Amino acid sequence: MWLDRVTTALLLLVGLVNLLPGLVAFAPSQITTAYGVSAEGPGSADLTVLLRHRAVLLGLVGLALLCAAFVPSFHLPAVTAGAISMGSFLLLAYSTPGLHSATMRVARIDTAAIVALAVAALLILRKIA
Repeated sequence: MWLDRVTTALLLLVGLVNLLPGLVAFAPSQITTAYGVSAEGPGSADLTVLLRHRAVLLGLVGLALLCAAFVPSFHLPAVTAGAISMGSFLLLAYSTPGLHSATMRVARIDTAAIVALAVAALLILRKIA
């Protein structure tokens, strides 16, 4: 029973980590704070749209993980989506030199979140087996 609570807590935590950046979709003024890149000046409209779209996708992954915390049938698709989303970002971030410190902060947060997600996945698999 306590392992179920740990799994739920981990899924909630990772869900929030993914959901919170989704707020950038509704508050584009926070782009500079979140990512350390300027969304001002020539060409910034394109960057703003891309980052807001990223925020929507992160929000969807976050919502899926939050739902999975309470709906066991969502475990596999939500954990898979979270792992692909965070894993691909980490691969891109750690293979790209010269990123801003704010982007690397996001990478460190995602590293901790993907470890938490992996623990949740192991607990889910343990229960299934």
